[in-house]
Amino acid sequence: MQHTQVILTADTLDVPSCINWIMSPQSGGIDVFIGTVRNATKGKSVLRLEFEAYEPMAISEMEKICRQAFDQWPVQKVLVHHRTGTLQVGEIPVIIAVSAAHRAAAFEACRYIIDTLKQTVPIWKKEIFEDGEVWVAAHP
Repeated sequence: MQHTQVILTADTLDVPSCINWIMSPQSGGIDVFIGTVRNATKGKSVLRLEFEAYEPMAISEMEKICRQAFDQWPVQKVLVHHRTGTLQVGEIPVIIAVSAAHRAAAFEACRYIIDTLKQTVPIWKKEIFEDGEVWVAAHP
């Protein structure tokens, strides 16, 4: 049975299919983080975001983060899906899902994965405003 699912895609992310994949009879807790494109940053209206990635390295790093989660917590399944391309306000650029026998491990691993992803994975975000654009550092 596959216990990790890592996807980097330009396609729309499917929340229900992610949740269906992460569920298992052994899981007493499932934690899901869904990142969405918000309509403002630092008081400026955001029109859209653009995500670019160095795909081979991004996938490798996301897989590494998943392995680290398995090493640090008693988790059962881990899912990381991330979009590339242009996303409008309200669209979903990232889904992280973790299942475990107990909720604490699922919560902690999920937070670790999203925080580490933002720090180490070569995925870059450009915010587009009415009056310009800016590349945003990958750090939270």
